[in-house]
Amino acid sequence: MKGLLMQIYIFASEQHELCAFVGDSAGSQLPSQFAPWRQAGVVAPGQAPPHNLSRFRIESAIKMHGYQLWRLKRPSD
Repeated sequence: MKGLLMQIYIFASEQHELCAFVGDSAGSQLPSQFAPWRQAGVVAPGQAPPHNLSRFRIESAIKMHGYQLWRLKRPSD
C-alpha cells in the first residue's frame, strides 16, 4: 500500500555524534538527553534520504516514536 510521503526534517546533536529524522520542523519530540539539536536539512516527499537509509523505516519510526536516530560514522584515519 502506497501512501503520501511525508516531509522529513534532519537534525544533528551538537554534543553527540547523532542525527535524527523527525516529522516536524521544530524537532519537538527529539530526546532531550542528546540536546542541543540543530536543524541540518530536509528530505522532501519523493526524495531519497541520505546514506541510502530506508525511507519506509524512517517514516515508520517517526509515526511510532516521533523520531528516528542514526549515528554518524567517523572517517577512518
